[in-house]
Amino acid sequence: MNVTAVIINGIAVASLLVAFIKNRKKAIQSLEMALKSFIKILPMVFIIIIAIGLLLGFVPPEQISRFVGDQSGAGGILLVGIVGAIMHIPALLSFPLAASILESGASVTAVAAFITTLTMIGMITLPLEIKILGKKMALLRNGISFVIAILIAFIMGMIL
Repeated sequence: MNVTAVIINGIAVASLLVAFIKNRKKAIQSLEMALKSFIKILPMVFIIIIAIGLLLGFVPPEQISRFVGDQSGAGGILLVGIVGAIMHIPALLSFPLAASILESGASVTAVAAFITTLTMIGMITLPLEIKILGKKMALLRNGISFVIAILIAFIMGMIL
């Protein structure tokens, strides 16, 4: 069993016990809220599982490696960065997808680009950002975030 998973789950259980001891009513309310949130994201989880299955079923690992592997260069990193920027899924659900493409031959740099652009850039929410921040500020924020996300990916690739 993974030691990290045991530690994280142990901390979660201990925190839950402390919450119950401190205020049972609030602890139960928080568990109910967590369950409702889980039920809300469940359809998205199934969609991601299906997408991963289709990706791995129809796209051979050699193709994934060719487009976003170590030999793909900056073009592959930009490609996966753009895909990450466009996708609109919760970051938590993107990790299994990222792990799958990593296992299929994608480079660490490409996976880092995918995760960072997914979490830092909101192409789907851009109209709302423009409405709240103004067009110039929203585009500037997303543009700078994209550049920083790609830099983070290249730094991660150099470190690992």
